[in-house]
Amino acid sequence: MRVHKSGQPFTDPSGDRLRDWLGLDEAAFYDRSRVAIIPMAFCFPGYDAKGSDLPPPKICGQTWHDRIMAQLDGVRLRVLVGAAAHRYHLGVKTGVTETVRGWRDHAPETFALPHPSWRNTAWLKKNPWFEEEVLPALRTRVAEVLND
Repeated sequence: MRVHKSGQPFTDPSGDRLRDWLGLDEAAFYDRSRVAIIPMAFCFPGYDAKGSDLPPPKICGQTWHDRIMAQLDGVRLRVLVGAAAHRYHLGVKTGVTETVRGWRDHAPETFALPHPSWRNTAWLKKNPWFEEEVLPALRTRVAEVLND
C-alpha cells in the first residue's frame, strides 16, 4: 500500500533490498533513461485473507504489459522479480526456488529473483546459495549493462 500511495515502485523496504541485490543506488535505479521498471500489475491488487498481497490480475499483463515490453528497444537484461513474473516471462510452472536455482539457464540476459519482500527473509536464510552465487553474478551483469 505504501508503494501504491507513493506512485513510484519499490519505495519501501522491498525496494531497498532489491536495489542492494542489484548493486544500485536510488538515483541509478530510478533513472528512466537506463532502467525500466515494468510491473506485472498496474494497480495494487489488494490483500488476501492472510494479509499478503494478492497476485497481479491477469488482465494487466494481457492489456498493458506486452504493449510496454514491445516498446522497449535493446533490452540487454531482464530482472524478473517474483513468481508471477517468472511464470509470465519464462513460461515456467516451477516454484520460485527451482526457478531461481536455475538462474544459469537464463543468464546473462535474464535473472529470475524471489520477491525482495520481508516475507521472504526465511527463504533467503534457507537458500544461502542465492546470495553466494546469484547476487554476485547479477551485480556483475547489472554493472556491465549500465556501464557500457
